[in-house]
Amino acid sequence: MLLKRKLEKYLKENLKPKKRLSIQNILESEAASYEFSKARASYKQSDINSFIENNIEDNTFQTKLFQYIDTKNLKDSDVYNKVNIDRRLFSKIRSDKYYHPSKETVILLGFALELTEEEIDDLLQSASYSLPMNTTYDLIIRFCFKEHIYNINQVNEFLYEHNCKVLNN
Repeated sequence: MLLKRKLEKYLKENLKPKKRLSIQNILESEAASYEFSKARASYKQSDINSFIENNIEDNTFQTKLFQYIDTKNLKDSDVYNKVNIDRRLFSKIRSDKYYHPSKETVILLGFALELTEEEIDDLLQSASYSLPMNTTYDLIIRFCFKEHIYNINQVNEFLYEHNCKVLNN
């Protein structure tokens, strides 16, 4: 019961409503879009390719995931079995450097690895995801990592009680 009260307090303190666009914001956005399209015409494809080549990070999701597995001295099977991720999916992640998992898969792997809040942020970012502070679902997930709650059934109970989609395990 104490954890539930702690979760309620955390949600109340951290849930930030989404901002709605005003007419002024829309007009400013359209003006900026027009300026962008004028500027875009002056760029060459080689400039873009050069920029990407010079700035792309080699810290792919796959690299990060297996660094965490190695650091925690776990076997692959320990990780995917703990949260019921299909072995074939895990094999695809291992064999394809550029495989892009779903956000839920990244979160489940984070629970299996018992990551900290900072570590799950890092792993999610490597797959181009985040846990923003404007949805109850993301805040509950963040709360669980912050409080070291890694039991998927307990996490799903919190999600269900707040009318959020539960994690498939």
